[in-house]
Amino acid sequence: MGALVGLVAGVGLWLVWASLTLPAEAEAPGHARAARAWLQGLLERAGIGGVAPRALIALCGACAVAAGLLVQVASAAPPVAVTFAMIAGWAPIALLRGRARRRQREFAMVWPEAVDHLSSGVRAGLSLAEALAGLAIRGPEALRPAFDSFARDYQASGRFGPCLDRLKATLADPVGDRVVEALRIAREVGGTELGRLLRSLAGHLREDERVRSELEARQAWTVNGARLAVAAPWAVLLVMSLSSDAAAAFASAGGVVVLAIGAGGCLLAYQLMMRIGRLPAEQRVLR
Repeated sequence: MGALVGLVAGVGLWLVWASLTLPAEAEAPGHARAARAWLQGLLERAGIGGVAPRALIALCGACAVAAGLLVQVASAAPPVAVTFAMIAGWAPIALLRGRARRRQREFAMVWPEAVDHLSSGVRAGLSLAEALAGLAIRGPEALRPAFDSFARDYQASGRFGPCLDRLKATLADPVGDRVVEALRIAREVGGTELGRLLRSLAGHLREDERVRSELEARQAWTVNGARLAVAAPWAVLLVMSLSSDAAAAFASAGGVVVLAIGAGGCLLAYQLMMRIGRLPAEQRVLR
């Protein structure tokens, strides 16, 4: 047990040290830059883009170490401790992915209202920049912080294009990218069709949101069933490992094989069920 505790603690300390001493992005190999870009994109979609990817890596390492030590003390079964350490290490990323999905879903629901506010402001004689800044006060609650940042940014610089770019980065939302680019084109091209463009965009967003809501309501049982089917065996394993006889069985070579097969089967089944019930995810192609 002492050797395992030392090994888990050493791995955790190495993960924390590595996350704080990773080379700069320009010096990192290609796969490291890709992983860092993926983590940074995940943090932005979750609305916490100010957090560095290395801090997320350190949190994952700390969760893995804490869970591994706790389960090892409770069960005295190293394979079970390692299993739950891996689950706990992935938990922060899973929570961020869920938060990013909820944030994107919330944004999709309120964008038509925001575009309606823009259209009303333009019809009232406001410039496009003033109408966008007004969303910080009159817009949907979920979008107000992003447009408040835009208003302060535009007031400080007066440069509409760069401020729109920073607004897109703050929102980190595919629907927001489409709205921002439509506004950019309308600003650059000019003309008297901006109000009609905004009304058409609001109608399109409402129709898209209605269809997606219906599909997601039908998909919910598949997603919840997949999550329950994956979580239940590991909850049972955690309870069983508190028994000395069960812990000794899982600590044997046969127990390790059973855990490995079970983990592989759960992962494969979960991915298969999620792929069957997955809706097409809108990508940010207009970054």
